[in-house]
Amino acid sequence: MIVAEDSKKKEVFLMKIQLIRNAALWLEYGGVTFLIDPMLSEKEANPPIVNTENQRRNPLVALPGPAEQWLAPDAVLVTHLHQDHWDQAAVSLLSHELPVLCQDGDGETIAAQAFKHISVVDDSEELQFQGVTLKRTGGQHGTGEIGKLMGKVSGFVFRAEGEPTLYLAGDTIWCEEVKQALDEHTPEVVVVNAGGAQFLTGGHITMNEQDVVELCRYLPSASVIAVHMEAINHCLVTRAQLKGRLEQEGLLERVTLPLDGEWC
Repeated sequence: MIVAEDSKKKEVFLMKIQLIRNAALWLEYGGVTFLIDPMLSEKEANPPIVNTENQRRNPLVALPGPAEQWLAPDAVLVTHLHQDHWDQAAVSLLSHELPVLCQDGDGETIAAQAFKHISVVDDSEELQFQGVTLKRTGGQHGTGEIGKLMGKVSGFVFRAEGEPTLYLAGDTIWCEEVKQALDEHTPEVVVVNAGGAQFLTGGHITMNEQDVVELCRYLPSASVIAVHMEAINHCLVTRAQLKGRLEQEGLLERVTLPLDGEWC
């Protein structure tokens, strides 16, 4: 949108986020479009996550529309390489000429998949992409041995002139790394993966209801968007369950629980 001010023209942006499915998001931010954590497989195309309480095939639900509408972003952001964030369908469907942004350690794998323009966002410095600043944050994809087996994961903080600070927490539980990110960046909007994913052994590996409550209480100024629910067989927290808990805690007005395909 272009507006006139004192006979001069300046660009005015308004952040918009569309939940595609699971953790896959379409983000319009600072005049740039990002496709985040694309999982573009057809419904039930993939086997269930092993060592879980059910054997439902993944994804549990279909995409909310044709995949073609999400194939031409300005950049793709991959928080980590687990199949529910970067699947073979995305590798096949997306142009290998697209810029791909990823955490340190994942670039070689993505390059081996024939993507040509890869930028690694590490801990040492911020990344500038078409006027948008991205900063990597840490997290814990579970605790104990399960957490170690799940490997490295990342969140990302977005900043651009005229936009709210956005913190995409990624696949993490409520932990010190998330607190540090909130303290350092004081985001106005936080996106959390809140499906309470869990195996038969060990604790949860993504945020559950209590984690979302703790985050909301820790930074009461932030608006929260909860995603990564009802699409993968080991994600056990439903939107209805999270909504009910948030109502009990008086926090529902702070948290948006978009349906697949819905815009925030």
